Amino acid sequence: MAAHPEESAESAGLQYPKAGHEAGAATEMGSNQGNDELPCLSNYASWRECFYEKVQERCLSLQETKASVIGAQKAEEKKTEKREPCDSLAREWYSEERETLNTRIYLLDKLLPTLIPGVENLLMEVERKHVLVSDKDPSTFDPINYLAEYLMRHNPLYSVSTKPGPYVRGMRMVVEELKSLMQGTTSERLVKMKAEAKDKREAREEMERKKAEEREMRKETLAALFKEWTVDGKHRIPMALVQSALRSFPDVTDSIPEKLRKAIQDRKLEILNTLEETLKLDEFTEFVLSYTEHVSSDTFQEVMKYLQQCGEDFQEATERAMWRQNFTDLFQDCDYGKVGVLDRQKILALLREFYDRSPVADKRELWNPRQWPIIKLQEIDLVDLWGGLGDQAAEPSDAEVSKEGEDAVSEVKGSGFEAGDLDGDATHSEEPSSQEDIKTEKEAEPESAERQDEAFPGSASDGYNLSRDGEPGSEKQVEEEESSLGREPETETKSEGDTDVADMDVTGSEQDAPAAEAVEETPAGKGSFSRQHSSQFDQQTSSETRLQDDNLLHEQGPSMAQIQNHRASCTQSSFGASCLTQPQFVQLMETFVGQDSSLPTVKRLIAFIKEEYKQTEEEKMEQLEKVHHMARAAQRKLLLEALFEKWDSNGHGFLDLEEVDAVLSKFMGGMKKEALMKAKAHLCSRYPQLSRVEMVSPKVFQTFLELIASELTGNEDEAIDNLVRFLTTSVEQSHRESLQSLTRRKWLQDIQQVAESGGARMELVYKAVFKAISQDAEAHGGNKKISAYIALLEESQLSAEQGQVLLRYVACTADDAPYVLNQTLHRHMKGISFAAVDEGKPIHVPRVQLHGNIHFWNSERPVEERKGSLLVLPLYDARWRVFGILGLDTLRDQCEKTIFLTHEIIFYQGVSHAFSKAYHHICTREHVLQMAVYALGWLYPRTPSIHTVTMYLVEPAKDKALCKMITSDNTGQKEIHSSPALLPREENLLRDYLFRCTDSLEAALTPVRGEQHIAVPLHDLSRQALGIFDISIGHHKKLPPQEQKDLQKMLKMVQVACLEILWRSLEETEPTYELEAEQVANVRHPGFLFQWFMLQDLRECVRKLGAESFAGVKSCAEPPALLHGIIKAVLLLLHPDWKGSEEIENWSQCKLKLDDNLIQEIYCFDPTAASVQIQAELLDCITGVPRAAVWQQGCAPAEFLYHWVHTCLALAEITGSQHSEKPHP
Repeated sequence: MAAHPEESAESAGLQYPKAGHEAGAATEMGSNQGNDELPCLSNYASWRECFYEKVQERCLSLQETKASVIGAQKAEEKKTEKREPCDSLAREWYSEERETLNTRIYLLDKLLPTLIPGVENLLMEVERKHVLVSDKDPSTFDPINYLAEYLMRHNPLYSVSTKPGPYVRGMRMVVEELKSLMQGTTSERLVKMKAEAKDKREAREEMERKKAEEREMRKETLAALFKEWTVDGKHRIPMALVQSALRSFPDVTDSIPEKLRKAIQDRKLEILNTLEETLKLDEFTEFVLSYTEHVSSDTFQEVMKYLQQCGEDFQEATERAMWRQNFTDLFQDCDYGKVGVLDRQKILALLREFYDRSPVADKRELWNPRQWPIIKLQEIDLVDLWGGLGDQAAEPSDAEVSKEGEDAVSEVKGSGFEAGDLDGDATHSEEPSSQEDIKTEKEAEPESAERQDEAFPGSASDGYNLSRDGEPGSEKQVEEEESSLGREPETETKSEGDTDVADMDVTGSEQDAPAAEAVEETPAGKGSFSRQHSSQFDQQTSSETRLQDDNLLHEQGPSMAQIQNHRASCTQSSFGASCLTQPQFVQLMETFVGQDSSLPTVKRLIAFIKEEYKQTEEEKMEQLEKVHHMARAAQRKLLLEALFEKWDSNGHGFLDLEEVDAVLSKFMGGMKKEALMKAKAHLCSRYPQLSRVEMVSPKVFQTFLELIASELTGNEDEAIDNLVRFLTTSVEQSHRESLQSLTRRKWLQDIQQVAESGGARMELVYKAVFKAISQDAEAHGGNKKISAYIALLEESQLSAEQGQVLLRYVACTADDAPYVLNQTLHRHMKGISFAAVDEGKPIHVPRVQLHGNIHFWNSERPVEERKGSLLVLPLYDARWRVFGILGLDTLRDQCEKTIFLTHEIIFYQGVSHAFSKAYHHICTREHVLQMAVYALGWLYPRTPSIHTVTMYLVEPAKDKALCKMITSDNTGQKEIHSSPALLPREENLLRDYLFRCTDSLEAALTPVRGEQHIAVPLHDLSRQALGIFDISIGHHKKLPPQEQKDLQKMLKMVQVACLEILWRSLEETEPTYELEAEQVANVRHPGFLFQWFMLQDLRECVRKLGAESFAGVKSCAEPPALLHGIIKAVLLLLHPDWKGSEEIENWSQCKLKLDDNLIQEIYCFDPTAASVQIQAELLDCITGVPRAAVWQQGCAPAEFLYHWVHTCLALAEITGSQHSEKPHP
């Protein structure tokens, strides 16, 4: 086989075909087709390949023949060995003595194997001839000659050896053993190799045997596990469920082998969104073993334990799914008007009624409907939230719910539904107790109503409102604002373009209220989100009830309809706090029945709700009218957004106010100029920045059209429709411009989509920006070579001569990175970038070589090559403040025509706007995450029963995938994941409670792998799910009361702070700051808003106290040292100059300070002011005081003051740390 093909051919008598004899060769091949000895040439194989194939076949045949012969010989030897075992006498030759080792080996290997058979044959011949018989004549037999003849005949070099006997075979074995004792010999090496091969073979066989045993054992384990998973009696398991369990396993353990982790991650789910594909026992076993085949026993046991827990969860989830289906049917039965919502307050009233009439045993399993999460966090009375443990033994009063709930309770109680109808199996002794509870509740109603009147206005709304009379957010202020707009006082206000739908409150106490109308924004500069906008969170639109005005869409053209269809999926929002959608109702009912309620209890609850939930005809009509109005308002919003996008053909994100004004001046032949001027005046007063930057955002555009419609006579909806028709027909685009617009808009949307993905970083946004620029230059810019760079403003730490701010270049195209990246541009340096920043307008230099004030970062570039065009675009935030620049030049392009054209400049303005939105989106998300981390740090030392907390952000997609952003354990370790894991819904069926939480925006309590989990949603300004806290409390069913309160405080503050962060990033008007640190230092600490909203809550708690609340404290002749220390800390914080004076040291003097003036000082105190001094004595009074000791005092004023001091100290510490740190870019 090693010979060349030519040589092999010659040796076989074959010859290569000569050149020019192709026909002859073909003829020969044709005549030899039937001969198997010669290779057969074909049209697709060469002669050499056929030759090699034939030779290889022959060699393989010979090899197989030889192997069979050897195998037969070995088999025969084994039979002989079994029939005639080796003679044990041969072992006498074996000795490890080294001196005679060579001699014995020689004798046994060379001489004795031939000599011993010869001697045996000689002795046999002697016996046959009776040579040794004494009575016979001497024989002529010569034994020496006979032996010599035998040895000559059986010379191993010239004759075939005879079949060895047992003794010879024994000697051969001894020879092999003796040779193995000789170092360095071939035999010794061969023996070692054979021994090693034998050991390996035995080890392999043993391993295979153990693997087989382990596999059988694992199959038995999986068979037992399969029985636990099957719940329908069909002995089949959904494949997607098993896959989901395996996919989620790496998230629950850190000890998983990398091979298993990679195998699980690499194998994508084959079945999505279906549970119809199932597995039988053998299929289930093989499927799981395919993942766990090579893992250790410990890891396999860990996987089995996890799958067993998942099986238990699956069985319970199956039962809960049946309950949810029953609750869904109940919702459909109670939705008499088929509008998709139920009255929340009535449902809560019925739940309270059912709970109060239930037996004591059932009450233990039901969740108290007067407690969170049945009621909203914002509905909890502040005194109950911040109070101590004294009221935990008794049931919370109805002050936790709104006034509408009290009216609904009274209405239900008057329905005549008896306790016996609810609890047919209840004993007679339980009924008086239920009636007594009802009586107690009725007696508590007047007191509850009185407490509601004293409570701050935001306590009973879904939003967070701390407004007072005359302040933004109060009813009086709303009426004044509406009057200034020429509206009736009944018209409600709204805070965002997305929150333009009236609250659907259809309780009995408001049956005479007029139908909600289209709403408008509050005037600019009236306060922050928490005081101005939170009370309007309820005014949302449901996409389920959005009406389609097909005629209007057809009149406006297909492009408008296409835009609307694209945007429709992004406008889904839930109803307000007064209504329950189907997911919310189902989740609320599931939380109420808990996890241990019996099926009869659930059935009684369903029957009770179905019978007692009533709606009058007036309520039905009013609800239908409100839903219709909400649908019209939602449609108006969609139409105006679509109209804006049609006008904004290049995707800038804004329109020119003068252009819009010029077109609107022609509306109705110019007859409505007066209404237009009034609306523009109102608009400019609401958005003062329009006087310097005449850029109209979508929100301002919508507000402008609504203001114009309000100034026109007639129906407002008709006026809006007429305006939309007129403006739609005023925009004309050619087919080429339309295609160009669609392409460019797609590129700009890609930038925003990159920013909105869960693991987005600024580096990815930079790449998306430069990619959009390069794509446009290639498609619409004549294939220009463009250099692009982004610079952001920072506060300068250098001398004032160089300016207070500088531009730092944070990103650029790859070719310019060595010269531009991380460079800083100061005001005293050459350049036009600061001119663009100061003017807030783009600056275009067509020929840089003629300008004279251009800064070239690449100083090595020859002067003759410094030719091209330069464009600098300012970057704006939501309030149209410049925070950086986007620069583009064509210096690397050596073509003559390198000037930026008008349509290119317009597109690059759109790129700058898209980058600004993406930049602020990521910054806002980072602020939210940092604030959440701070909140978890605040929660950790107060709630030791909480094991882990995981925060997810909702991926902006139709299936609402979750991104795992933050993890925190019970040691206080917190981590923000830079590359978060993505949890698609279809791959995480066993974590469906998280996705149900995003659907309903209701907290969910569910057991997961033996641990109790609380999933709490975070929502954004449009009441869409923003994130989720997944809180594990271990094996506890509930948290201890005080830890439960601390958790509620944290969740409430996080939600409100999150909304404030989002509002500040989107609101186009400047917020009103109340703390000095916000006005002067612009504090950006993540915990600042968290502590600030906590301070507002505590201010309200202290304000509610009144001087009479201190009567019990003042009556003490000698109060506890703890109480005196808290009051001293408060007074020292307010009056640092009282340090060591009798005013605080002497109790008789100190208690006189507990009056209304002290309450007013506490309410108005600003802990971030520069004048605040933190005395060491103050810290001694409050530091180290255990919270439990404060609770044990049972003194509400002491508890409020204790929390107030700690919150003030935290804010002062944050402010001090911000002053000492380097200013943030």
